[in-house]
Amino acid sequence: MDIFYFLLELLTHTKDVLLQLFQQYGPYIYAILFLIIFVETGLVIMPFLPGDSLLFTAGLLCAQKSGINIYYLILLLIFAAILGDNVNYFVGKYFSTKMLGLTFRGKPIVKKEWLDQVHAYFEKYGTKTIIIARFMPIVRTITPFVSGVGRMNYKVFLPYDILGGVLWVGSVTLAGYFLGTIPFVEHNLEKFILGIVFISVLPMIYKAIQVKMKK
Repeated sequence: MDIFYFLLELLTHTKDVLLQLFQQYGPYIYAILFLIIFVETGLVIMPFLPGDSLLFTAGLLCAQKSGINIYYLILLLIFAAILGDNVNYFVGKYFSTKMLGLTFRGKPIVKKEWLDQVHAYFEKYGTKTIIIARFMPIVRTITPFVSGVGRMNYKVFLPYDILGGVLWVGSVTLAGYFLGTIPFVEHNLEKFILGIVFISVLPMIYKAIQVKMKK
């Protein structure tokens, strides 16, 4: 299956794709879901993968299909989310040094004071940002990278990243698992997934409105 076609199908028909993977690969579904969550959280260039809807749908299918242990799956995906964030963090930290050396027509593309401002932000608000970002599409992929660029203290980053990963994977997957046995939810899965995405982006909408009103 072409990778781009697969990703497109995963974005638009999450349940159908996961159901096919469940049926076709059986226990290997653990590794496939691990890889998807790791890529979404670990590669800053892949923020569009369906993290929330994938977790919810995976939990729902676990409730409906035998052979996949929901609790093993949750532990594995928590590890994937934490590992992905840490890779993203160190990539950002590596590039923060390289960025300062980039120039265009003799002028620096990235100024040191910009990185200092990012560092100051994460020192002050980083802990809340890391946890909240877990529940926000795209933002959860960018945040660990930017926290690395801003050289946030890793000893502060790691425990809050672990907490955010546990809360995100655990809550969304278990919601799908326990709601998956309700026929109404199964028959209206697309609406529920859209609702999850909408709730996920509400903090961004609220912040945008708040900034607009202040201006």
